[in-house]
Amino acid sequence: MDAFTAGLLQRIRAAESDLTRARETGDDFLAEVEQGELDDLHRLAAEHGVELGAARV
Repeated sequence: MDAFTAGLLQRIRAAESDLTRARETGDDFLAEVEQGELDDLHRLAAEHGVELGAARV
């Protein structure tokens, strides 16, 4: 796995974790921000052919 893919997958895992934490604490604004970040990262992954199955384990 190259550095770009590894970094992208790590950013996705972090955004998923942050999104979960924001939802659990009821921080709707932060949840919206994190969802936007996650959407952008998923788009970036798709544009570069990065499989997300590994990020969702």
